[in-house]
Amino acid sequence: MLMLKKLWHIIKNEIKNSHNIEILDQIKVKYLGKNGIFNNYMKNLKSFSFEEKKKYGVIINTIKKKTISKINEKKTELNESILKKRIQKEKIDVSLPGRCIQNGSIHPINHSINFIQNFFNKLGFRSVNGLEIEDEYHNFDALNIPKNHPARDNHDTFWLDENRLLRTQTSTMQIRIMKSEKPPMRFIFPGKVYRNDYDSTHTPMFHQVEGLIVDKNINFSHLKWIIYNFIYSFFNKKVSLRFRPSYFPFTTPSSEVDIMSDSKKWLEILGCGMVHPLVLKNVNIDSNIYSACAFGLGVERITMLRYGISDIRSFFENDLRFIKQFKYI
Repeated sequence: MLMLKKLWHIIKNEIKNSHNIEILDQIKVKYLGKNGIFNNYMKNLKSFSFEEKKKYGVIINTIKKKTISKINEKKTELNESILKKRIQKEKIDVSLPGRCIQNGSIHPINHSINFIQNFFNKLGFRSVNGLEIEDEYHNFDALNIPKNHPARDNHDTFWLDENRLLRTQTSTMQIRIMKSEKPPMRFIFPGKVYRNDYDSTHTPMFHQVEGLIVDKNINFSHLKWIIYNFIYSFFNKKVSLRFRPSYFPFTTPSSEVDIMSDSKKWLEILGCGMVHPLVLKNVNIDSNIYSACAFGLGVERITMLRYGISDIRSFFENDLRFIKQFKYI
């Protein structure tokens, strides 16, 4: 009897001094678990007389119920304390103005790329994305770009090692597609390209769309028809265009296309030409049977002209005020 009273005193003190739920759970297992102290007491009653079993059984069960009640009270107290601390830590001032989450809109670059893809899709072109990390062969050699060309220099190109680089043009996909597909073919290749340049009209990363047609009897007049119709459609009006003879290692003849700006100045917007026979030879296409034309345009450049944007860096500053200016139909 004295031992049981002493046990209850010990239990009360242990519960009172438990300062977290984990310790309280350990006390519960210690006294009330399957192999706990109360169960062991009940097992030890087997050797007692019937009267003693009845007497001590009542006492043990009474203390056991009081222990359960005390543990539940302490658990409630601890949970309330935890909640109170959390409320203090996470409390907010409801009188403060709310934080407004602003929504943007479609980025003008994405809108232009979508427009270009839709336009050329109607002409039977397939759109293919390509690798942004390229090798020297696909970026330069296969495109007939000589070893001493300035585009291969470190101040123009981001080299990763002696052979790999961040592609400087989407023309690399011309080579990969012509190696894997058979003529006739019509493709455009939209994507990011990288050049070591940064000012109000150039950024180290920008977007290009390359176009390619390989078929029998393709000539420069087909290329001009496509470019005229694309430019008229993109700017939603007939604008003044001129084709100016130029030089690209991978096309011959080659031309740059200029557009008359609102300030009455000619601005170059894309390059184009007939694919060089050596490039066709590099991909095992017989230039005596097939001819090919290609064009490449800078998405940022024509988007700037379309919306009257003066600084290309505005596209990449993540300013929602800039993005919200554009309303698309």
